[in-house]
Amino acid sequence: MDINPAQPIIIDITEYESKSFQCGEIPYPAGVELYEKYKTQVDIEFPTYTTRQHWKLKAKGWVGYIPVTPELHLKINPKVPIQNLFGMLEYAYNLKGFRFLEGLMDCKSLENFYNNLAHILADKVLERCRKGLYRTYLPKTQQLSYVRGRLDVRQIIQKPWNVKLKCDYEEHTADIKENQILAWTLYIIGRSSLCSERVSPTVRKAYHALQGLVTLQPCSAEDCIARQYNRLNPDYQLLHNLCRFFLENSSPSHERGNHKTLPFLVDMAHLYELFVAEWLQKNTPQGYFIKQQHPIEISQNRHFSIDILLCDAATGKTIAVLDTKYKTPELAENTDIHQMISYANTTKCKQAFLIYPKDLTQPLDIKSGEIRVNSLTFSLDDNLDRAGQTFLKNLFLLIASELTRIISKGDR
Repeated sequence: MDINPAQPIIIDITEYESKSFQCGEIPYPAGVELYEKYKTQVDIEFPTYTTRQHWKLKAKGWVGYIPVTPELHLKINPKVPIQNLFGMLEYAYNLKGFRFLEGLMDCKSLENFYNNLAHILADKVLERCRKGLYRTYLPKTQQLSYVRGRLDVRQIIQKPWNVKLKCDYEEHTADIKENQILAWTLYIIGRSSLCSERVSPTVRKAYHALQGLVTLQPCSAEDCIARQYNRLNPDYQLLHNLCRFFLENSSPSHERGNHKTLPFLVDMAHLYELFVAEWLQKNTPQGYFIKQQHPIEISQNRHFSIDILLCDAATGKTIAVLDTKYKTPELAENTDIHQMISYANTTKCKQAFLIYPKDLTQPLDIKSGEIRVNSLTFSLDDNLDRAGQTFLKNLFLLIASELTRIISKGDR
């Protein structure tokens, strides 16, 4: 009779909350592994006299699932209500409005959401394989024993003894980036520790359907952004948005023989930034538009990106700079204030806003020369769209108030 391998021990912590574990709950080698590979995501204190021989763990703004070792897995729960986390993901990865996602809102955990989304991606890849993968013509040069496309006449003259003909031609192939993204993402999902017994077979089936037609090439989340679509592949836009979600939140973990397992980790600060920007993109009033990740070059070797610019549609001028901060301090940090003043000066606008997920104990409202810097809240505790409308209302009230002040000052 086959003996199933022992199930790993799963320990739970919650984002930004410290939690203690008895010395025996976390094997020492697993603690070392966690510290060595995930200290960016998790603060870890080893058992000492000062910790009363306990482990102390605290997640630093990341949520998800880490297979630390085959024997020990770490689950990091979000402080945000799970339904709102899904809502943020929908906006951030442009999945909002797809009816098949409605059922995901009933998921009770991030693992269930991951599994359901992986199943949707695999199903849709299989559906596309049944219809036929998107193909295009790629230029190719090859030594052939027959004529195909255009002959390289110069080579024939220079090497008349060569029986192989150098031909330049175009090949109609499915082995293109659009499909390589799908294959690589399914490969990454298959290597994760999160796929359930229900989902794994479908993911494997979809991956094998691409094999032989598509070369397995490493792809990044950036490869999924700003791709061109046409009447032959409009469905690929959704597929690539789903792929971006998995590729952006998966990274290599530990190795076990030749098998590499992958964690699923969501950087909440990055997600909050994407979410607020995409929400604004879809809800900004008429007469205005949003620029995301606007690049600014300070010198030849120094540049930075501003999270969000609010611009006037008629003139194209920047009205305000906005920057998200996924933290809840009592008051805004001086470095953040100086950063916003620099952004406002660079873009020649008068208003800057720091956006937080919770109200600051001491709200920010300061002036530096002609630049006013305020704090605003885009809450994640309530219905996201209601919270967004409140945020938008407060944003434009402050913009109108400052504009009125500038006009009245000019009149005097």
